[in-house]
Amino acid sequence: LCGAVSYEVHGPLRPIIACHCIQCRKQTGTYMSATAARDSDLKIIRDAGLKWYRTSAKARRGFCQECGSSLLWKADGSAHTSIAAGSIDGPTGAPLEGHIFCESAGDYYEITGGAYRLDRWTSG
Repeated sequence: LCGAVSYEVHGPLRPIIACHCIQCRKQTGTYMSATAARDSDLKIIRDAGLKWYRTSAKARRGFCQECGSSLLWKADGSAHTSIAAGSIDGPTGAPLEGHIFCESAGDYYEITGGAYRLDRWTSG
C-alpha cells in the first residue's frame, strides 16, 4: 500500500485459496485470499517495511510495518511462500480454487465460489 515493501514473482502462481481461519480473519477483518509461489521465484525488491510475525509454532506472517498491509504467510520448512492476492499489482491469472477452515468463517459473510470447501486444511 505504501511502497515500503515490494516484490516480484518470476514463475507460476498457485490458484487462490480463501482461508477463513481465526488468525486470517483477525489479521484481515474478513478472510485471506492467497496464492503462492516457489521461494526461488519470489524476489523481494524492497524490504524496508517488511516485518515477520511468528503466529504459531509452525508458521509466520509477513506484513508492512509502515502501513500494516498483510502480505505473506510462510510455513516453516516449506519451499513456497503464500502471497496475499490483493497485494499483487495487476491481474494474477490465478483462479479461486477453494476455501479452507470454513468452520471458522465469520457470521457476517457467505462463502461463495471455488471448487471446494473444507472445514480444516490437511496438506498432502
